[in-house]
Amino acid sequence: MAGVILKDADGHARALAKGVSWRFIGTADTFIWSLLITRQPFSAGSIAGLETFTKIALFYLHERLWRLLPWAPDSHVRSLVKAVSWRLVGSLDTFLLSLLVTGKAKYAISIATAEALTKIVLYYAHERVWRRVRWGRLEDGAALEGAGPAPPA
Repeated sequence: MAGVILKDADGHARALAKGVSWRFIGTADTFIWSLLITRQPFSAGSIAGLETFTKIALFYLHERLWRLLPWAPDSHVRSLVKAVSWRLVGSLDTFLLSLLVTGKAKYAISIATAEALTKIVLYYAHERVWRRVRWGRLEDGAALEGAGPAPPA
C-alpha cells in the first residue's frame, strides 16, 4: 500500500470527532431500542452507557482502517459499504453488551437486530454529512505513511 495517495484523507482528530458525533446518535438509538425491548430503564441505560466507551474505540479503529482504502472516497457506494461494515462490528458489540447486561439472549438478539435496521440508515446519513465537512481532512495530495512528502503545490 506504500505509495498510495489519498485525496481528502481524514486526520486522527477528524476520525475521533466523527466517532464522538456518531456515538451521540448511536447511543440514543440503542437506548430507545433497549428500553422498548426490555422495558427496563436501568438496563437500557447500562447498555447505552457501556457502548459509549466500546463503540468510540471500535469506530475510531474502523475509520482508520477505511482510511487505508483509497477506493472512491466521495462515492455513495463507499458510504453504503462502509455503513454495512460498521454495522456488523457495531451489532456484534451491541449483542455482547446486551447479553452481558440482561443475561438474556432473547433481549440481546432483539436489540441488536432492531438497531441494525435503523443504524444503517442513520450511519449512511452521518457519513454523507461528514463528507461535506472539510475540517480535519488532510490537504489534497497528503501521503499515507511511507509514501514520502506530498509534492509542492
